[in-house]
Amino acid sequence: MPTGTVPNEAARHAEKKARIKAARDRMMAEKTGEKGLILVLTGPGKGKSSSAFGMVMRAISHGMPVAVVQFIKGAMATGERDLLLTHFPILCEFHTMGEGFTWETQDLERDRAAAARAWAKAKDLIRDERNRMVLLDEINIALRYDYLDIAEVVDFLRSEKPEMTHVLLTGRNAKPDLIEIADLVTEMTVVKHPFRQGIKAQAGIEF
Repeated sequence: MPTGTVPNEAARHAEKKARIKAARDRMMAEKTGEKGLILVLTGPGKGKSSSAFGMVMRAISHGMPVAVVQFIKGAMATGERDLLLTHFPILCEFHTMGEGFTWETQDLERDRAAAARAWAKAKDLIRDERNRMVLLDEINIALRYDYLDIAEVVDFLRSEKPEMTHVLLTGRNAKPDLIEIADLVTEMTVVKHPFRQGIKAQAGIEF
């Protein structure tokens, strides 16, 4: 018995945890469904792509083939891309198809064309049932600026996504139509960020 714990307190604790376990066991016994999920990671806070790549690595650890399409990021090296291409080229197909931040290109038609090419590749990868998970990194930014038609994206995910394929969509300002069809939506919020303190983006944290 832990130091400072009296017998009655320990008994009450054990009884409370037993009730919680019984309730959890009943709930888990009812959850038998399995399907490919549409997962949206959005919001102004840091961690959207990081979380998505965590799921990519988790899928790879289970031997599940995955694919990644980056809609905005361009030629700049990132830790995730380097790791996946170097160590998991068989299980992960990786396509960086953006041209960098939209304020860098300053060319609307060029940005639209890049987004269209990325979306065409994404559709091919999602249709391929060998891919158990497809990450569409920062597609929400392309949708926010209407580089892509949200109605087309939603219709495709509803009608053509294979039943057991997971699709992750990241980026700020997810469209309501996308949120509506998603199985999981997580919004990252900002509490503190070092950039506001004059700290630049750093390897291992931002890229």
